[in-house]
Amino acid sequence: MPPGITTLAADAPTLSAANTGFMLICSALVMLMTPGLAFFYGGMVRVKSTLNMLMMSFISLGIVTILWVLYGFSLAFGTDIGSVIGWSSDYVGLSGIGITQLWDGYTIPVYVFAVFQLMFAVITPALISGALADRVKFTSWALFITLWVTVVYFPVAHWVWGAGGWLYELGVIDFAGGTAVHINAGAAALGVILVIGKRVGFKKDPMRPHSLPLVMLGAGLLWFGWFGFNAGSWLGNDDGVGAVMFVNTQVATAAAMLAWLGYEKLRHGSFTTLGAASGAVAGLVAITPSGGAVSPLGAIAVGAIAGVLCAMAVGLKYKFGYDDSLDVVGVHLVGGVAGSLLVGFFATGGVQSDAKGLFYGGGLDQLGKQAVGVFAVLAYSLVVSAVLAFILDRTIGMRVDEDDEISGIDQVEHAETAYDFSGAGGGAAPRTTASAPAPGTTAAPKTKKVDA
Repeated sequence: MPPGITTLAADAPTLSAANTGFMLICSALVMLMTPGLAFFYGGMVRVKSTLNMLMMSFISLGIVTILWVLYGFSLAFGTDIGSVIGWSSDYVGLSGIGITQLWDGYTIPVYVFAVFQLMFAVITPALISGALADRVKFTSWALFITLWVTVVYFPVAHWVWGAGGWLYELGVIDFAGGTAVHINAGAAALGVILVIGKRVGFKKDPMRPHSLPLVMLGAGLLWFGWFGFNAGSWLGNDDGVGAVMFVNTQVATAAAMLAWLGYEKLRHGSFTTLGAASGAVAGLVAITPSGGAVSPLGAIAVGAIAGVLCAMAVGLKYKFGYDDSLDVVGVHLVGGVAGSLLVGFFATGGVQSDAKGLFYGGGLDQLGKQAVGVFAVLAYSLVVSAVLAFILDRTIGMRVDEDDEISGIDQVEHAETAYDFSGAGGGAAPRTTASAPAPGTTAAPKTKKVDA
């Protein structure tokens, strides 16, 4: 994603109604991804955790929005301080921004850029929640989001996309969030689950998804919204780069879904709906950093490689014993790492920049830069997230009681259940039937239980 750049007054752009409208639509599409993620995760858990999983995503819409307006936008995209953080007093509370003031070097207002970036900030902590299903106190989760976006997401966004950020200045390519969003969230998820431990019954109980149709709905909404996430990250449509990114998003996602299903068929003997949904998300994750640097053929390669790698990675939790409930580490961390590093191989030098990967004569230079970005964000997010989880766990506690986890976190934390089986049409209906009476007796009504 291009940060603001300084231009000469004679070359200063003017507000474009077309680009502004396009970016507002893209912002709305990215916002839709968070409810889509909620459905995706909500269908993957057991019935007793459905509402909690939905709420862990939805609460991010509330918390991160307010923090972004108060100080988050300033920290992420304000004037650079030491290449690690930003700050601009005009951005605090979004109070010093003119309604027609343009984002430096672009034809869209600052307000539009701010709201587009807000939606990225919202979904990133929501991604983490999938690894923590079934066992985290909702209050602790809300506080964790508050702390995490402040000390992890806002600084990392500045490193990667902010003018003067050290990874941006190094030349790390991250078109729309492979490092800042997916590696960041995946590493954070791993850090937290190493602190809070496994669910009750991990490796013993099946813990199967309760609603695969809900999973597929969520995956479809994510796929749809991701076009705004990716194509919008060029901040306009003046040079065709956004169009390439749109095409590459579709291509890589399709390739990853097919690759995951192929691996699944060979490894386990079946094509599953969960595999199709997970493969699609893996492809979306991998093409996010790389789609502005590769050709459509390169996008096929990126998607196929990520689909297989992520399909293989989701089983590592059973081998190494960390309980990544809904495979955030296996899909978002691994997919983000794969997509970011593959830029160093497949970048053509003819789309978003002139940087070329190894397969296009660029040598190892870009791959080295990508590796620095990947492992810097991974290490920072992993360590700081684990420290935050440890502090919260030792103070207010991160986990619900074991009995509450077993009985169901929805009822404990939200006093609700996802499905009311006692309501109309949800239970067994009595039916009275007549039967022939025995000789010399009076027929009595007999009830027959009929499943609804």
